[in-house]
Amino acid sequence: MKKTDLEKNKALKLMENLRKGGTPNRFGAASGAGLPDRREQRRLDKAEGLVSFPLKLNEDLIAAIRQRAQDEDTGINEVVGNLLRQALAAGK
Repeated sequence: MKKTDLEKNKALKLMENLRKGGTPNRFGAASGAGLPDRREQRRLDKAEGLVSFPLKLNEDLIAAIRQRAQDEDTGINEVVGNLLRQALAAGK
């Protein structure tokens, strides 16, 4: 056999092994094993009294909110909720 034929055979073996190898656990069905699906997440949010409220903000404001959430070790939703409560209480 020529050297090129040997290399082709090696490549074919490699491709066959990759094809038969299966999907790693970090992809596919096992990737979201611990997370609820969208319908379940909506049901959980509704039970907590949460309502989706999309809005558009400037990037610098979003960066400040993310930084505050990271500093307080909480989520962005909690930080925005606290800020809105403080602003509404101050406005009364």
